[in-house]
Amino acid sequence: MRPLLSPFNVISALLLVSAAFVDHVVSQPPAAPKPPKLQLGSVEQVRARLYFTDDQVQAMRPEVRTVSATSNAPDAVARAALKAWVAGPTSGDALPVVPKGSDVPNVWVRGEHYFVNLPAAYARLNYGSDGERMIVCTLTRTLLESRGRDVTFLLNGRNVETLLGHVDLRSPFLRDDCED
Repeated sequence: MRPLLSPFNVISALLLVSAAFVDHVVSQPPAAPKPPKLQLGSVEQVRARLYFTDDQVQAMRPEVRTVSATSNAPDAVARAALKAWVAGPTSGDALPVVPKGSDVPNVWVRGEHYFVNLPAAYARLNYGSDGERMIVCTLTRTLLESRGRDVTFLLNGRNVETLLGHVDLRSPFLRDDCED
């Protein structure tokens, strides 16, 4: 009679038990992932000088205002400043440059250079040369007030020669290009 606990039988039993254990472990559903902890973004209050126009659309009117930025990074401050610029002035001697409810232009910062993507609706504004100059110059002065060297304008994501047919947008605008 053959022994029951022969080395072959012991090894076979161990393999059978380990196969059953592996099958049990593999067939278990994965553990549910822990949901990420939601963190509210901090909001920084930053002072910004915004530029608007006078009632004759001939001169820029600065207005110092506290804006809420998601951080103190230049691109976040620029986005907050442009949002406040579109909202218009809070003082009585200045007028908004774009109509209420206009879309806020997108802005990117690369080193000392700002890139502003104007919404397509800005090209349909019924402004003359002074109005077009005010759009470009108030944006330029608002963005370059504290930092930066120049502002390049795009329209709906594309380089354009002009916004409304009067001001050349092919090269970047410097602060000196928009002296009052």
